[in-house]
Order: sequence, then structure tokens, then C-alpha cells
Amino acid sequence: MNRAAVEGKSTSTAVACDHCGLPVPKGLVDPAADEQFCCHGCRTVYQLLRDASLDDFYRVRQATGGDAQPVRTTGKRYEAFDSPEFQAEHCRGIAGGHLSIDLRLEGVHCAACLWLVERLPQLLPGVSSTRLQLRDAVARVTWNPAEVQLSSIAAMLDRLGYPPHLARHTTASEVHRRAERTQLIRLGVAGACAGNTMLLAIALYAGDFAGIEAEFANLFRYISAGIGIISLVWPGSVFFRGAINALRARSATLDVPIALALAAGGIAGLWNVVRGTGEIYFDSLSVLVFLLLVGRWFQARQQRWADETVGLLNSFTPSTCHVVRDDIVVETTIDSLATGDAVEVLSGDLVPADGTVISGSSTLNRSLLTGESQPEPVVVGDAVFAGTQNMGSVLRVRVDVVGDQTRVGRLMELVTEGVREKPPIVQLADRAAGWFVVVVLALAFGTFAWWTATATLSEAVQHTIALLIVACPCALGLATPLTMAVAIGLAARQHVLIKNATALETLAGTGRMLLDKTGTITRGRPTLVEWMGPAWLQGVVAYAESRSTHPVARALVETYGDHTIDDPANVPQNIEEQHGSGLRALVAGVELLVGSARFLESSQVIISDSQLEQIGCFEQTGLTTIGVALDGRLEAVAALGDQLHSDARVAVEQLTASGWNLRIVSGDAEAVVESVAHQVGLASEATSAEVSPEDKLALVTDRSDTTVMIGDGVNDAAALAAADVGIAVEGGAEASLAAADIYVAAPGLMPIVELVDLARRTRRTVRRNLCIALAYNAIAVSLAAAGWISPLVAAILMPISSATVITSAMSIHLRGESR
Repeated sequence: MNRAAVEGKSTSTAVACDHCGLPVPKGLVDPAADEQFCCHGCRTVYQLLRDASLDDFYRVRQATGGDAQPVRTTGKRYEAFDSPEFQAEHCRGIAGGHLSIDLRLEGVHCAACLWLVERLPQLLPGVSSTRLQLRDAVARVTWNPAEVQLSSIAAMLDRLGYPPHLARHTTASEVHRRAERTQLIRLGVAGACAGNTMLLAIALYAGDFAGIEAEFANLFRYISAGIGIISLVWPGSVFFRGAINALRARSATLDVPIALALAAGGIAGLWNVVRGTGEIYFDSLSVLVFLLLVGRWFQARQQRWADETVGLLNSFTPSTCHVVRDDIVVETTIDSLATGDAVEVLSGDLVPADGTVISGSSTLNRSLLTGESQPEPVVVGDAVFAGTQNMGSVLRVRVDVVGDQTRVGRLMELVTEGVREKPPIVQLADRAAGWFVVVVLALAFGTFAWWTATATLSEAVQHTIALLIVACPCALGLATPLTMAVAIGLAARQHVLIKNATALETLAGTGRMLLDKTGTITRGRPTLVEWMGPAWLQGVVAYAESRSTHPVARALVETYGDHTIDDPANVPQNIEEQHGSGLRALVAGVELLVGSARFLESSQVIISDSQLEQIGCFEQTGLTTIGVALDGRLEAVAALGDQLHSDARVAVEQLTASGWNLRIVSGDAEAVVESVAHQVGLASEATSAEVSPEDKLALVTDRSDTTVMIGDGVNDAAALAAADVGIAVEGGAEASLAAADIYVAAPGLMPIVELVDLARRTRRTVRRNLCIALAYNAIAVSLAAAGWISPLVAAILMPISSATVITSAMSIHLRGESR
């Protein structure tokens, strides 16, 4: 807008803002200026774009049909974003010393906004990249803190009209709720239009048989056209926008044939209304719009269900916590926690954030992070992690890390990223859907040409519209991604976190399955195998060990905890635990020692030759020995071993029967590994003993077949990462959990069997859904092209295929729940 143009305007004509295009208030029109702006924000952004040579923003906005909206800025300086505490809590460090943060932006409404936000590096040197998700308006900004401050980045976004906020303060569920509300409003309008046009159609069809006066017939036809146009223009606009965007992007999406069918039917119907003869189609079109929106609403609901099932962080950490402020404990939301806060964790509560114990001692259930069901003791100075449960007395914890940066937060991020990745079968289905759209359009033009040449134009239009309606490839597009989402969500509910959807597809086949022994096939914690000594000492030892949380102590208590001590003089007194080695106590005035051979030797306990020989025999078979000494003499020996999971043999048999070639790989002695293999039904040749982490990695990489690695220890991490599918089982170390594609938090090997079964059911369901979609479309298109299906019948048949696919996909969930 130049000065001459402004001066040439009459006082009654509005002047458009050079940035947003909205009318400029009369008081802000400056006849002496070359550009006119409706507000200071638009003026600022306009100048910024010109200075940075980003004038293409206006071309992109015009090309994408972006709505005119004035710039909204807050003028905030965002100085708090630069504090070390804020960045430690909310920013992620990446390679090269750069930082990254997720910000939710106000004012994002069109593709031009996305284009402008992603060109932030051109406006601010030091910003490496900006990636904006238009759906939820979340931008991931990466920058070099040595070149630009985060407050400057936030202020620049604000000046551009996109005030930033922390993404976690406005949850994705709120975005989903707003979108769902809009969908429901659109669906209600479409339903009202469809109902009224159907009533009018019934009146017209009845009039054809019973007779109806011409003026009433024409009135009903015009009213039906008006309602139908409303249905196409408002609720149906989503399909036209989707088709236009697809054509601009030069891609074939499901909206293209839908929009073409709606446009062709609407134009033909309106023409017949004006002519006063022929089919008007608006009843069919209104019903089609309504049914399509119903299908999309159900699809969105299922996608939201899958997202919420995978988004497990909120269910693993409490929504509120108890913060200590000025020696007063107050309850607050977890979102308000900051680094350095002190929180009080009551018995039975979940720890809200990663931190350090500053007061108290207790035991924590860390099964979420490690799968280990036995509580572990913590004292002042020990690290604790979000999602673990306090099983003992009250703890006070200093908060070190909160939110997404906690251990459980990082684990959930790995799961979320894995779900976003499309496995090969989903990519194949996407390509098939694209080609199908092209084929449908070609068939539509061919059908129109054939019927135009052999019949009337009206029949050609009617049969072409029916073909476009009935051939909607919604079912083909839904078949695979919905099935995979349901399967991953079902696995998560069964405590199996699938971080990579491709892994589920791989498990549906066959190949090699390498199993670590300790903690995978065996329980990973000792149990009593044999006792050599007087029986009266069993209850005494159990009583002495009852206060200890050591795994050996728990094994003795579980076995002999119900034994009574007949003589009160034998009740242990002055019990003193020697961390990691044993304990001391007084029994009937003499010293009781319980512990390892090294502990007993350091205490000058006398051990006979026969006892040494027996201890040697136990240790050769892989058992751990614990000695019990009274008054300086060894009186009893307890032999403990790592027992198999109760389901190990059955699981191995079922995995073998399903086509997997199983092999045990372990760092234990050969005799121990072969003994375990024999117990689970595997031959000695199916074992590899005394295997180092490097050897495990070599076994995984030296393969000619699909290889699945299952383990739980740090020494398994490299092999888990290198395998086609790495599965970390309960009790696993953090390194193995991070390296694996799948984390099984349930005990035993049967969850692996169920996982393989789920993978194969998922593959069968995907194939069945694809066959249903393709068969339906092949039959329906043929009938429509032959003229045997009317547009109304097509509108009724079209959503049946989508409903069938959705029901088929959900059958995985139903069968999984019934297991």
C-alpha cells in the first residue's frame, strides 16, 4: 500500500494493513506513510521481515489461504528463561554444546505461521533450528547459548506475534479436548443437515409414488439444496481444505476423491434444482459428510486413546506432592516443582522427581525403573528417582531433576519417539493408499467418459459420483496405523513398553533368540537350596536376619521366618549388621556370626576339613554359601542358588514351538549354564558360557538371520542395542533399558511369549484389514462403475468398510484383555 493509494481512498473505504490485511482504524491511517498498519505489532513484524528478507511470508500466506489475524505481542522480556535453574530444569543438552527446548506458541493458525517460525535462524544468529508442529503449536528450538540467549529467542517469537510458553504448562490433552470439541460441533451441524435433507428426500420419494404438486416439489428441492450447501460449505469444508493442501503439496491423499465427489455432486445437484428435473443428490451428500465426520471422529478418538496409553509419564508420577517451604509442609502440583526444592515423601507415596535424600532412611520400590520387586534401602545422601515408591518411613528429598528430564521421563520420551516412527508395513500402506487415490481418480474419469458416450450426461454424473463416494480409501489408510497403535497401547497396559514399532513387526517373524541367564531365565535373586547344620539354628538365623534388606537375608527369612525359637535364651540380641558381608549378634551369651566365608575367616572362625570340602562342592555347582558360627566355630552352612522363573521351561518350549531358535548366553561357568539349559529343556549345544560383554556383542552381530537379544544387565546393553530387537526384562539395569527396543516390566519369560503372540496377532490383523479394505473397494468400485450403486447407497456403504477395519483393529485389544 503506497502513499498515493492511501490519499486516493475515499473516507468511506477501509485501508488494509500491509502486514495482516485487516482494516486499519481511521485514527491510525497515516496519509504521509508508504505502508499502513492496524497496530504497532503488525508494524514491528513487517519491519522485521523486510530487514531479514523474509517477504516470502506474504506469498506463502496467500498461497495457503491463511486467515488474516493481527499480531498479538506481550512485550515480555523473558529474563527468567536465562537462569541456570530454569535451563537445567527445562532445556536439553545436545551435541556441540547446543541446547534444545520445547515451547508452545500462541497465535499459530496456518502454514504461513509454520513457515515464519521455522525461519527463526535467519532472524537470530545462534539459533540452529526451529521445528514447529502445527497441530499442537509446539516448537522445538535448538540454539547455541554462547551466541544467543534463550530470553532473546523468546522475545523475538513474542515480537513476531507468537508469545511462547513452556510446553508442559499447556498439556497436549487440552489441545486434544479443544480439537474434539470443534469436531463435535461440526459433527452436530452435519447430522442436523443430514437428518433434514433425508426428511425432505422421503417426502419427494413419496411424492413420486403418491403424487405431489409441482410447487411443493420445487420448494422441497430448493430447501434441500440450501441445507445441503450449508453441509458442504461448513462441516464439509475440512475435506476441501485437505484436498487443496494435498494438491498444493503435489501428493495424493484421501481427501482428494472425497472432495471431488462432494464438489461434483453439489454442482450437479444444484444444476438439476435450477432445471427443475433430475436427481439433486443433496440428501446423499449430506449423509456422506455426516458419516465421514463420524468416521474421522472415531479415528481421532482411537488415536487419542493410543497417544494417552503410550504417554505414561503422568501415571508413573504423582500429580501432587508435599513441598517444604519455611519448615511448613504444603501440598502443591508437581508442575510447580523446581530444582532445589525440598519435598516430603510419605510412606506409600511416589517420589515426584529425581533427587537426593536429605533426611530420613527408608526402603524404595524401584520396580518401575528396574523391575526389581524387592525394596532397596536408602539413607541420607542416596539418590532417588521419580516414580519409585516409598515403602518405609518418611523421607525428605532435595529435588535435582524434574519433569521430562527425570529417568522415567527420559524413558517415556524414548517410547514416544519410537511410536512416532513408522515401521515398514505402515510406510507400505501409506504408499498403497497414495497409489489407490490415483487409481480411483483415473477410474472416475473413465466411468464418466464411458457413461457419457453410452448414456446420458445425468447418468454419467450419477455413476461417477457413486464411484467416488464408495471408493473412499479411508479404510485402507486406517488399516495399518490404527492396528499398530492399538497393539502398542495394549502392550503398555500389560507393562510392556515398546519403544520402536518396527520391533513389533520383527517379532512377528522367526530367527535367533539369545537369552541372558541371570535375571532373565533365573529370578536374579537367591533362594535357599540346602541347609547343612542343626535345625534349631534355622529360626535363630531367620530372626537375626529379619531386619536386614540384603537379598541373602531375605532368602533365609522367606525359608525359615515361620520357625519358632523354643528357648527364649536363644533369641538373638545386640544384632549388628556388617554391610555387605554378614552380621553379629549374641545368642545365649555367645557370639553369633552369619555371613560369607571371607567374613568368617576375617573373624577367625574355625572351619573343619569336611566343612571346607562341602563348601567347595556347593560352590562348584554355582551355589552361594553362607556360614553360621557360634562362639568362633562353624555350626551350619546355607547353600543359596538363583532359581529359575516358574514359567521358564514352559516359555522356552512355546518359543521354540513358534519357530524361534533359542540360545543361552551367560558369563557364568559352563556347568552352571548347562544345568540351567537342561532344566528348561535346551541342549548343551544351545549354550554359550563364560561370555564377556564383547563376546555377546560378537554373537549378536555375527548373524545371517533375525536376532533378538533378551537381557537385563549392564553387560547386555551393547548386545541389546546391536540386535534386530533388544528386549530388556524386569530387574534390568538402566543401561540395558536405554539400549533396548522393548522393556518388559513383568517378571518371567511368559511376557516374551505373549509379546511374540501379540506381534503375530497384529501382523494377521494388519493383513486382514488390508484385505478387507482392498476387497471392499474392488467390489464396490466395480458395482459403481457398472451403474448398480446409487450415490445414496454408496454413502451408506462407504463407512461400513471403515467401521469394519476399526472393529477388526480393536479386536486385538479385546482378545488381549481376555487373556
